[in-house]
Amino acid sequence: MAIHAGQATAAGQGTGQEEPPDTGVRNAAAGTAGTAGAAGAAGEPGEPGEAGEAGERHKLTALQGLSALSLDAMASVAYGPESIVLVLAAAGAYGLGFTLPVTLAIAALLAVLVASYRQVIAAFPDGGGSYAVARRHLGRRTGLVAAASLILDYVLNVAVSVTAGVAALTSAFPGLYGDRVWLCLGVLVLVTAVNLRGVVDSAKAFLVPTAVFVGSILAMIAVGLFRDGPVSTETAAGHASALGDGATTVGALLLLKAFSAGCSALTGVEAVANAVPSFRAPAARRAQRTEVALGALLGVMLIGLSVLIGRFHLQPVEGVTVLAQLADASFGHNTAFYVVQFATVVLLALAANTSFGGLPVLMALLARDNHLPHVFALKADRQVHRHGVVWLALVSAVLLVFSGGDANTLVPLFAIGVFVGFTICQVGMVRHWALARPAGWRAKAVLNGFGALLTGVSAVVVTATKFTEGAWLIVVALPLLVLAFEKVHRAYGQIGERLELGRVPLPPQRIRSLVVVPVSGLSLLTCRALTAARSLGDEVLAVTVTHPAPEDRRSADALRRDWELWNPGVGLVELASPTRALGRPVSAYVREQAREHPGAQVTVLIPETEPEHLWQRILQNQRGAVLAHAVRRDTDAAICRLRFRITADAGGAAGAAGVRTGGDADTRRDTL
Repeated sequence: MAIHAGQATAAGQGTGQEEPPDTGVRNAAAGTAGTAGAAGAAGEPGEPGEAGEAGERHKLTALQGLSALSLDAMASVAYGPESIVLVLAAAGAYGLGFTLPVTLAIAALLAVLVASYRQVIAAFPDGGGSYAVARRHLGRRTGLVAAASLILDYVLNVAVSVTAGVAALTSAFPGLYGDRVWLCLGVLVLVTAVNLRGVVDSAKAFLVPTAVFVGSILAMIAVGLFRDGPVSTETAAGHASALGDGATTVGALLLLKAFSAGCSALTGVEAVANAVPSFRAPAARRAQRTEVALGALLGVMLIGLSVLIGRFHLQPVEGVTVLAQLADASFGHNTAFYVVQFATVVLLALAANTSFGGLPVLMALLARDNHLPHVFALKADRQVHRHGVVWLALVSAVLLVFSGGDANTLVPLFAIGVFVGFTICQVGMVRHWALARPAGWRAKAVLNGFGALLTGVSAVVVTATKFTEGAWLIVVALPLLVLAFEKVHRAYGQIGERLELGRVPLPPQRIRSLVVVPVSGLSLLTCRALTAARSLGDEVLAVTVTHPAPEDRRSADALRRDWELWNPGVGLVELASPTRALGRPVSAYVREQAREHPGAQVTVLIPETEPEHLWQRILQNQRGAVLAHAVRRDTDAAICRLRFRITADAGGAAGAAGVRTGGDADTRRDTL
């Protein structure tokens, strides 16, 4: 048996394995949660109510972090170099000669970003990445723009990764093409289920696919570097070339477009900085090592693949990926070729895990700052923000259905958000160095400023070139998300003002208390309810709703006789209802009592049974929910829902010693 008081019941139910929500809305005027609250949301060791060792078991090591948070970035080598080649192919074979220089420029930007985010991790160990940087150094609204861009990027990353993985699968097995939407949803359910078990379990599940993919790509590069020419071109045979007409010059605009297209390989670099609290202590140091390892592996793979493209004089063809051609050229059309393809399919499909690792932590920080509902700050016992994971899965499922499982529909929307976040983060770090001024701050500020310039230009170019292909949706969605954040923040601010948060309240006083208990028959539940009510209030009134139908009158008469025989010391009030309504008569009576007893605390205690087995809940008539809804809607009374758990020995001797009544059938029906 448990008592849930007032409307806190809704927040408390069903969260037995999650940390309790905040006791109230944080006062924006007095300062929001800030870094201390963010640490609490993320579950750093030493958090109240959490055993340090138990919490650490469900956090990531550096290697596990690499597998859990780098899948997006690692999988981007499957489409990053191809994006460069497809743009440069417009200038023919001469244009393809610039593949390596463009890739080197992207690798240089990658080095800048890794160095920058390594500093972000040290300066903001509570996570949040560009949102945390912008919020502290560029203002709250700029921080919200960064957060909105990251949210859009994370959601789109899930949809793009899943559709790209399924597209690679249907390319190998064309018969599955008609079921691609269901395949996408199936992969999404799998990834979501793994992440609901916690970040450590997801890291362990994805460690092998990540290792196989990275190992196969590095082996392909190493083998290809010792080849004088391609071993096989069977994969590209019979496919139309996508090479444009020959050209003798390549303009700056084309190079800029190739650079911005290839920068899609940089998505996911920020994920480690966003999820620092998910690492074991020392979290910042482990996250920094993970960030550096991610940057090194990604840079080696991007440059290595570009070298092979030039070495084998590869030309893009329709219907075959550049990565597949490189595997064919390095290994030949054999088992090793299919290993690379299979590893690519798996990793692309599972690259969505990066979003599941970073977005829930970011949403928890936004919730702690009163920009999202506080439910997103709740955390399950496995260190997972369950509500953020489920929300991400639902929105991604809508995108997958909307796109029909076609990655090309979503790709134009991808990467814009992350470049906006990159730019804001770099500008914020420049201001950070200017204010903190540690040793060597000028060099660090110049590095971040240069990175901000590069990512800013990339964001503008990508948005301009993809605007008519769907990028306008991102341009519209960003301000809408920021407006939503602001609206939530204002709502919490108004609630905080009404609750007078940040002020010292008057000393609590004892006032007269009246408890109203709705009953429908005599049982052990009725006895427990009246016992609890007499413990809570100065005056207790039991009420029952009667109806004019003959069978209802007989039940009411029987209850009245039984009540007089029982004589519990509490009066029974009959509320006549000409219709079959149950909630309105009770709420009307509660309003009447509130008028007759001004200044008194009126509480409605609703007794309910809780079956022993989950399936037995369908046997309940939901009278308690109906009453609670009516009282909450029409009155200001406090609501207590008293739960009596039905077990094999419930009642015991008390039931055997009770008075036998004449309304057994009705009592059983109304109680359940």
